[in-house]
Amino acid sequence: MPKHSLNENASSKLFHNPAMVIVSSFFILILVGTLLLMLPICSRSGEATPFLNSLFTATSATCVTGLVVYDTYTYFSIFGQCVIITLIQLGGLGLVTLTSFFYLIIGKKMGLRTAHLAQESVSSDEHINTTHLIKMVVVLTFLFEFVGTLILFTQFVPRFGAYGAFMSVFFAISSYCNAGFDLLGMNGEFSSLISMQDNPVVTFTIMALIVCGGLGFIVWQDIYNYRRRKRLMLHSKIVLITTAILIVVGFIGFLIMEWNNPRTMGNMDILGKIHHSLFQSVTTRTAGFNTIDLDGMTEISKLISIVLMFIGAAPGSTGGGMKITTMVVLLMTVISIIRGRTETIVLRRKVDKIIVYKALAVASLAGMLVILTTAILLLTGDAKSGINALFETVSAFGTVGLSVGVTGQAGLISKIMLIITMFLGRVGPVAFALSISLRSGSKLTRQVVPEGKIWVG
Repeated sequence: MPKHSLNENASSKLFHNPAMVIVSSFFILILVGTLLLMLPICSRSGEATPFLNSLFTATSATCVTGLVVYDTYTYFSIFGQCVIITLIQLGGLGLVTLTSFFYLIIGKKMGLRTAHLAQESVSSDEHINTTHLIKMVVVLTFLFEFVGTLILFTQFVPRFGAYGAFMSVFFAISSYCNAGFDLLGMNGEFSSLISMQDNPVVTFTIMALIVCGGLGFIVWQDIYNYRRRKRLMLHSKIVLITTAILIVVGFIGFLIMEWNNPRTMGNMDILGKIHHSLFQSVTTRTAGFNTIDLDGMTEISKLISIVLMFIGAAPGSTGGGMKITTMVVLLMTVISIIRGRTETIVLRRKVDKIIVYKALAVASLAGMLVILTTAILLLTGDAKSGINALFETVSAFGTVGLSVGVTGQAGLISKIMLIITMFLGRVGPVAFALSISLRSGSKLTRQVVPEGKIWVG
């Protein structure tokens, strides 16, 4: 076969692999963001930012994580902050989603390949009206961010003037996209929302935006269609019920563990403890803001945070993590096996075995990535304890951005590993594996081979 035919065949496979296109779009966006952030105009000092730190910041923004090596307010200029919030918006929605939206706006009909790409970018399938979903994703995003901006205006503009208007937009986008970047460094570098902990308008607005962004676009479309169909899909029920359960469980856990801790909530009144326990539970769902000193939390609270961050938000949302549905499928598979069933049953519905296999693959790959990155943070000595190393790693994988101080003192190797972990946490370990397999699409193939016996357990 001629050499050029082989090259064309490989290019065709690459071009028709939705996972590869999505992964590549994030990679290109990060690269462009890195080059922009390196420009002297992006820093307040007027000096060029080192490549690795620019790459780290661009990755964190594009992957809507929030881990930072520089305080966003004190280090970056207005132009640099605009670059960061643009990366957050594009990364939160996904470049493919936005491209598909503008494709529809100019009146062009989606082809099969474009529709497949759009479905992959929002974790949808062929049974959902992709055209309507893409339009709803973008419109709903801008609507939530606009309402959030208006509410935050009332708090930031009187206090910070014209810059407060920019802060309102920045926080609304960062919150809805579950990014965790903030502009309150003037009240203390890397202090996040600690200076606003007594302002419930700000904190509750941010909590609402975090939850709305973390539910996923498919759930919002299903809620919109509820008035016509009078029922919700199994996916939406799982996401809504589990989200509520995780927030309540996290809230109770933080309230109990931090009640008498003088480094966090010990000196607050009862309402303050309830307020910040709830905020901590919501923000660990992949958002990355904090109103208390995270390094001062008890070990059990850090462990609760790790579990919540690892689970993450819903598929097709602006959040990261292993995903709520993955956790539920695995948990119900275990329960079904214990009950002697051969099928996974969730809310009286049978789950396809392919979904179970995919959930197992996601959890396994995520677990291996977290173990590897944690080990490297410990080996390099950049984390002072195992729990802190695990906390920072899971925060990166879950695209959360909460930090106990490890990122700020991380060396070259640790930063590179955190960059890789953030990237894989955003695009998904399975999607990344599919993207490099050069397979067309993400369908699993059935292979006929002799059956073998293995004993487990």
